[in-house]
Amino acid sequence: MEGRATLDVKLQVEYMSFSAHADAKGIMQLIRMAEPRNMLLVHGEAVKMEFLKGKIEQEFSIDCYMPANGETATVTTNPSVPVDISLNLLKREMALGGPLPDPKKPRTMHGTLIMKENSLKLVSSEQALKELGLNEHQLRFTCRVQLQDPHSDNDTLHRIYTHLKSVLKGYTIQHLPDGTVMVESIVIKVSSSAEDANTKVLLLSWSYQDEDLGSFLSTLLKKGLPSGLC
Repeated sequence: MEGRATLDVKLQVEYMSFSAHADAKGIMQLIRMAEPRNMLLVHGEAVKMEFLKGKIEQEFSIDCYMPANGETATVTTNPSVPVDISLNLLKREMALGGPLPDPKKPRTMHGTLIMKENSLKLVSSEQALKELGLNEHQLRFTCRVQLQDPHSDNDTLHRIYTHLKSVLKGYTIQHLPDGTVMVESIVIKVSSSAEDANTKVLLLSWSYQDEDLGSFLSTLLKKGLPSGLC
């Protein structure tokens, strides 16, 4: 007596009524209406199926398979996972001037993905912390940049401040009494190299919210300071 195995097939099957003897024109019309992501041709003359396969791939830009009897066809899929988005997160995206999500025009949205009762929801990090009862921890990135500048550490820092004020419009830039320059959450410190006083070591530190700005500043300062800065 042969044993039986139960397979969990995660597949939705829909029945569509159409002629089993449709010609190529009928099959092309069906594909145009159904908009499948993949096609399998399983019945017909090999030469005509090969011609139809090429026509389908060319006209609809989808993969088409014609496996022989007993042959296994492997179809690569990109599963679609439904995710709810909180109203507050959408409002924040609108306030930043970004367009609302469009299924036909995918775009990146920043948030925290949480799972509750087998459903996924994208919310702001603040809302996620509140719903999950978690405490927020600050994560900061650091980067070291070397540049050549014959001035004192304080003068170099002031020159950096002047340079950033001229480049970054609309950002909060401060030259603080503790000997640092601050751009939003980014802190910049200057020290001289032990081997060469003209070689300055800049230490940049920023929070994850300003990761893009921190990367931009590190790239900018690696290019050095313009001549003529006071």
